[in-house]
Parts: sequence; C-alpha cells; structure tokens
Amino acid sequence: MHKDGNDDGAPQAGQDDATAAEHGSDPAAAGSAPGAHGSGRLKGLAARGWTAGGGSGRGTVAGIASAVVIVATAGSMIAAASMGPRDTGGRPLEAPLTAVPAGSSVGICPGPARLLEGTPVGTDPQFSPESATAKTLVNAAVLSTNAGMLPGSRLAEINGNPLAEIAKDPGSSAPTAAAAPPALLAGVVSERAVDAVSVLSADAVGNQQATAGAVTSYTATDGDLQGAAAAGCQEPSNDLWLVGANTSLGRTAVLHLSNASSTPATVSLDLYGAKGQIQAPGSRGLLVAPGTTRSIVLAGIAPDQASLSIRARSAGGPVTAIVQQSVLRGLTPGGVDFIVPGAAPATRQVMSGVDIQDPASAKALTAKPGYADAAAALQIAVPGPADAVVEIKLYGRDGQKALPGGGVVTAKGGSVTELSLAGVPAGQYTVAASSDVSFTAAARVTRGLTSNSATDFAWSPSSARLGSQHVVTVPRAGDRYLVLGVPEGRAKITYTPITADGKVRAAATADIAGGTTALIKVPSEADDAAVLGYIVSASGDAAYGTVLLEEDGRADIAAVAVAPGAAGQEQVAVKLGY
Repeated sequence: MHKDGNDDGAPQAGQDDATAAEHGSDPAAAGSAPGAHGSGRLKGLAARGWTAGGGSGRGTVAGIASAVVIVATAGSMIAAASMGPRDTGGRPLEAPLTAVPAGSSVGICPGPARLLEGTPVGTDPQFSPESATAKTLVNAAVLSTNAGMLPGSRLAEINGNPLAEIAKDPGSSAPTAAAAPPALLAGVVSERAVDAVSVLSADAVGNQQATAGAVTSYTATDGDLQGAAAAGCQEPSNDLWLVGANTSLGRTAVLHLSNASSTPATVSLDLYGAKGQIQAPGSRGLLVAPGTTRSIVLAGIAPDQASLSIRARSAGGPVTAIVQQSVLRGLTPGGVDFIVPGAAPATRQVMSGVDIQDPASAKALTAKPGYADAAAALQIAVPGPADAVVEIKLYGRDGQKALPGGGVVTAKGGSVTELSLAGVPAGQYTVAASSDVSFTAAARVTRGLTSNSATDFAWSPSSARLGSQHVVTVPRAGDRYLVLGVPEGRAKITYTPITADGKVRAAATADIAGGTTALIKVPSEADDAAVLGYIVSASGDAAYGTVLLEEDGRADIAAVAVAPGAAGQEQVAVKLGY
C-alpha cells in the first residue's frame, strides 16, 4: 500500500468523525444498472388465470335474458363513449402489481484456488492439491431484525452439509417490531476454514428479508498460486457479466458455475475478445445440477485471449459465476485472483479501490518479456454492435487526475478494449467511465515491482451505488482498507464496526467531497474485540465502495467491491387471463 498522512484511518479534509445518530437511518437510493446481478433470492410466485363456465340447456331462457342485458349495457357504454372526447391513439393498460413475499438471503462463497493438474482434456479440469501454506477462510455476518431477533441462519457446503449454525430459526411467533428500538446485533462466522464452495443463508423474518454479507479470502506464500484472492459471497442470478479473464500463454482461467437452488440450471456463455465476439463450441447448454458446482477451463473454448469478457445466462435455477485467474511467468508466480461479476451493461460504470504503484518502476517492469499485464489497466467490453466513445475520469484523494492520452477511448462494438493506466501517479483512485453506448468494465490493479520475485494482481469490477445497510465483511489478517469514491456532488458515509463477538459498535461518519476518493484503514480491533467488518450506509450524491486487501512486506493484493444491500419488498406485474 502506498502510504501517506491519512493511512492511519484519520479523516482527511472534508471528513467528519462525529458519531452517526443511527446507522442506516438516512439511506441513499441504491441504484444499479438494469439487469445487474439480479436479486438472486429464492422466491416463488404463481399467478393463475380464471375462466367462466357456460350453463346447460335448462338455462337457455335465462342465458338469452342475460345476453339482452349485456348487449343493452354495451350499447349504452358505446353511446356514452361516442359523446366524450376521443383519443387520437391507443392507451396501453399496465398489468397490476403484486407484492412478492420476502425470501431467504443466499450468498454463494467460492472455494479455494486450486492448480490445474497437467493439461486438461476439453474444458473439464482436474485439480492438484493446493500448496502447504494455502488457507481459505470465510467471514460472515447476519444482522438482527427491527425487533432485535437474529434470523435463522447458517453456513453450509453447497450440497447442504452444515458447516456452522449462526442462529436458530426464531419461529413464526417471533415479534417483527419492538416498542423501543432494540440494540442491533450480529450473528457471525469468524475465520471458518473451508475446502469447497460454501453457502451463507439467512431466513426471512416477518416478511422482512435478512441483511447479511460474507467474504472468502485465499492466501498462499508458496507454490504457483502464491498471492491473495478474495471475493464477496454472491447472490445467485440468471444473468451475470464478468470482465478480466485471460487465456494466453502462462495464464489460466477456470470458470466456476454454482447452483445452490433445487432447480437444474442450463447455462449459456457469450464470449467477447479483443477481436470481437467468439463463437465457441461447447459454450451453450451447460448443465449445472442442484447443489453442485461445474468448472470450465476457458482456454478450452476461447484459447489465446488476453482480454476475455463473459456473459453467463442461466435458464432454470439461478447461479453464481466466478473466474479463478492465475499467472505463471516461466517459473515465477504472477498472482491469483477471483474475478467476480460486475454491473450489467450501462452507459456509466464506476470502479473504486484502484491502487496504482509508482509509475516509473511499473514501466520498467512491464517492458520485460511476459510482464505486459503486470500494470494497472481498464478493460471495457461493449456487447452491442455499435462502437462506444468512452470518457474516463480518475479521482484521487486530492481530486481529479489527468489521464495520459486525454481519457477518451473508442471501444469497438462486440469486443473488449484495454486502456493502460500507465503514467498515473501512485495512489488510490476511483475510475468513472461514461458513454452513450452501454458497456461493462473492470480495472486491474497490480503489486510487485521486480521480475525476480512473485507479483500479484486483482480486478476491481464496476459496482452499484451505495445505499443503506451494506454488510461489508473483511478477512482478519493483513492490511484492510475501505476505499470510498464520490465522482460528483457530496456524500456522507456511515460505517459501523461489527466485531467477532457479534456486537455492533459505535458508528463513525465520513463526509466526502465530490471528485475525490477517501481511504479508511480498518483497525484490527474495536473495544478490545477483533473487527470482522462494517455496516456501511450512504446518503447524498452517488458513492461507491471497495475493500482493498494487502499484506505488508509481500506483493499480495485483492479487491472486493461492496455488494448491493438487501432489497425492500418487491412487486412484479401479474397478468390475469385464460
């Protein structure tokens, strides 16, 4: 981490450390691009049509009489309509909206990073044992309801085998409200070792969806997969977008599709490279059975792609998608990362937590053979046929920074374009990109400046605007930073520590000016208890957040974008008919 005067977590100019009155009491509207991720909650809704049956011959007279009345009534209505003002065009009638019952909160957490064993046949991988020092840990938190009750919640393997019970089901008689606001509590999972994909689930209480969050962290100090990788546990969806995969020489990308539902999922992949969309045999109709994870070696369907973007669409059960990306330059480990879905295509994308190293040293490193991707860059994927003229702005801790080359790039339709961030001064940034054509994006950050030792990298995906009560969990080890970016206007961020003993501590606030990025170092303890994460809420203008993870004295780096908060009660359009 590039440290300066504010690295100790003290507020910088424009920040207010006063204690917030109540976390989540002043939420901002948490907007996101249409189609981004989806809610992924396991909900069901059936809307049935209704019909009218006819009578028998014995009711003929009554039927004729009824018909006369209907015809007379219809004639009166037509006559009345003819005397009123007439519309020049038709007026569509909207379908009625029906409230959807709150469903369980589900987050699927990736398993350990594993090295491929030899050359895979086709796209189905075989993995070798991980290194002796590899550790994969899950940290999770579930918040209590407005009545002070912890929802029934648990961590389990994707096949249903239990790993840890967080809280028992309070039952149908549990109160949904309290006369006085109770103290907020958290049910936690701290440093739970896992060796496979796991699932955090929390039940709805009183038609109120649970607020929860979890993160999986991987670290290794030996072997080909040295480095750090981390990913927030995802809510399943039927439409996911990933940017940053690489299948060129020395790079390995394995796509993991997980289905925690009880319904089979059939997944189809749309692949985009630097030269356009890739028509790949074997990318359609991928069956993912309930309670399983399917892994696909991307080099088997899209070989030699230095910039690969993936759209995963699921029919049937919703899924999660994650790419385990690793680099090996000869015998030197080049890092490992979990690439997770970002925001769906939109005309504006924002990525925070972009950590840039010393530009002179980075230039010297990338000039060496095989190190062209060992530097910060922005990748833009345009799924449609039209080219996108994208304007990129970079906001640092003291304001906007100029991009070498002017910050405007033309990204070809149906392909992936990479923009180097070389020459940008060292520091932490928020990247905002906008165009009149929809696109997706992600930013690559790197660490390590010498070719004779291991380096690492991480991808920061585009994320949704911060809203109210995001549960942001962090690993217990290493240097942890909450990076907050506000492209325009001004925003106030409330961040409330959650400690490993399940207590929610006193809140703090950061008042962040537009066009800047704020860096908050996560302390190891709060009130003599280990800090497991934060409850983050935002008000004011749009703000974005990412957790940046590093290890002092090592090249390890990982980035975890703040996931969307729990949605309120949703409504869907229901059409009635035969």
